[in-house]
Amino acid sequence: MQKAQEAAAILVERRQTGVQGDRLPESCRPTDIPQALAIQQAATDLWCELMDDSVGAWKCLLPVADKTIVGPIYTRTIDSVAPVTVWPKPGAKDIARIEPEFAFFFGKDLPPRAEPYTPADVDAAISRTHLALELMNTRYTDPSKCEFPEMLADGLVNQGLFIGPQVDSELARNTGEFTLNVRYNGESHTHHAKHPNTHPRAPLYWLAEFLRTQGQGIVAGQAVITGSFAGVLEVPMNTNISLKYGDLGEYEVSFRAKS
Repeated sequence: MQKAQEAAAILVERRQTGVQGDRLPESCRPTDIPQALAIQQAATDLWCELMDDSVGAWKCLLPVADKTIVGPIYTRTIDSVAPVTVWPKPGAKDIARIEPEFAFFFGKDLPPRAEPYTPADVDAAISRTHLALELMNTRYTDPSKCEFPEMLADGLVNQGLFIGPQVDSELARNTGEFTLNVRYNGESHTHHAKHPNTHPRAPLYWLAEFLRTQGQGIVAGQAVITGSFAGVLEVPMNTNISLKYGDLGEYEVSFRAKS
């Protein structure tokens, strides 16, 4: 517990200031998934205490090999109105890093219980679906030198979430790929967008069960994002950016750097 709190204090300070640092000290560096999740929870508790905040969303993907892919997104870091203030890409103050995603909002709780949650249970709890952007930033100077548990402990490079327009939920749940068009400064950038788990809701079903087994749950009002359709995109700050998700919808957004 003490090691988790030590690591959490370091990561939360970096999250508050936007300043990257070295790998966690070996004395509190996680070496496996349980240790990483303990630090992630300690960081969440500390952040919410210091910032008078709560968990407003989750990010997740289906597990890969021995990697559990899950992280909380804090309410104060969720926005739906441009310009959105973000920590810029390290070493490039005029660049924001984003991931195009779907955000599934829950209209009712999926609390801890003895009985497993079925996909039908999860589907019934979803109230609406929005186009969204995960806002990316790391708390490590050189993430490439970090092992996966260190990245998991820090919430997997998340710094927040932008919520775009609501779209047809049935259309979105059956859309695993589309053409993503990103326009800014008179230029158009086209991407073949494809969900990493094929089915956009597949990670939702896993998350509901994972949180249940952890004695947690999804709370009404929370959103869940389930993976980028186009990896990490780098876009300019202080610029109007248009994103069109195939036939699902489109929106404009802009970013400015936190100071």
